[in-house]
Amino acid sequence: MISRTMCQTARRMAACGLVLGAMASGGAQAQEANAPAKNSQFCTNIADAASDARFALQKQALADMEKEIEGRIKVLEAKRAEYEEWLKRRNEVLEKADETIVMIYSRMRPDAAALQLMNMDEEIAAAVIAKLNPRAASAVLNEMEPARAAQLANVITDAPKREKNPVRQN
Repeated sequence: MISRTMCQTARRMAACGLVLGAMASGGAQAQEANAPAKNSQFCTNIADAASDARFALQKQALADMEKEIEGRIKVLEAKRAEYEEWLKRRNEVLEKADETIVMIYSRMRPDAAALQLMNMDEEIAAAVIAKLNPRAASAVLNEMEPARAAQLANVITDAPKREKNPVRQN
């Protein structure tokens, strides 16, 4: 008898489950039929907001890029100004050596020219050496004291001046 009542109860429960399942699936099917309409309505409702947000992000990205480009332009303008200043100084140094003076030094013996150029102003001596042909200039520099020759070579190449005993930093 116990087993018989248990079977009857199980059958009743199964029947209730089928009825409930059928009702639930019918409701889900009704919701599924309504889902595309709700989805399209949702998309329509947020389309303007999404478009505005996308536009704001793009506008911000363009503003950031514009600032970066402006910064790079400033750096390039500073480099150009620095180069123009260097070129101006270089031309001034070279103009200090008159062609006639250059001709005079080019016809002198290298040791005599070296003695005179060692006692001249640094920029003028460098300008004269720069305008000499390379063979004469090397002979004159060879006759000078190494420190003075290096100093004049630095002026010619516009290298920065160093201290006499620089400390190496590793």
